[in-house]
Amino acid sequence: MKFVISTQYLENYGAHCEDGKFSSGNAYWKMKGGSDYIVSDLDRVQDALAFVMAMFGTNDLSQKEYPTAYRTYDEWQDELAEESDDYREFLEGLAKEVSPLSLAA
Repeated sequence: MKFVISTQYLENYGAHCEDGKFSSGNAYWKMKGGSDYIVSDLDRVQDALAFVMAMFGTNDLSQKEYPTAYRTYDEWQDELAEESDDYREFLEGLAKEVSPLSLAA
């Protein structure tokens, strides 16, 4: 089965010129987009979600990326069907196809 896991990326602008910490009042987080990961070779969405977080998630002082949405590949295709052809093709082109089996070598 295929799943699509969407992530959100945040950048801490306060970490560029200051220490970026909340405790010193220098944290300044901004949403900066995210990614769609098409995950294959897993049978459960929970496993796909954990795989994406483990492989592509970040959580440090200057940046964070974490899953925000999950659905089957077919549900994602249904969502995209509501978009214009150009935008649908753009989103499909940006999606990253991943599998835990491609890491086993």
